[in-house]
Amino acid sequence: MATGWAGDGAVQDQIDATVTDAIERARARLAQGPGLTHCAECGEPIPPQRQQAVPGVRLCLACQSARDEAAVFSGYNRRGSKDSQLR
Repeated sequence: MATGWAGDGAVQDQIDATVTDAIERARARLAQGPGLTHCAECGEPIPPQRQQAVPGVRLCLACQSARDEAAVFSGYNRRGSKDSQLR
């Protein structure tokens, strides 16, 4: 289905390009190179399996899990009704 000046598949091409760009940006933010042997926060040893699985790892699994859980909290009531959010 063509829309105006756009050719067939132009919308899907734009969606694909947006997703590809987002993936590349996310990969660029990942740590690179050798990781640490001990956690940067608690000092516990990082298992060799984790070092191999996550290049540039800086935190042990417990500290990373705690950091991930803290990042999830937004402080915004998304379950409330629209009226309650306006008050």
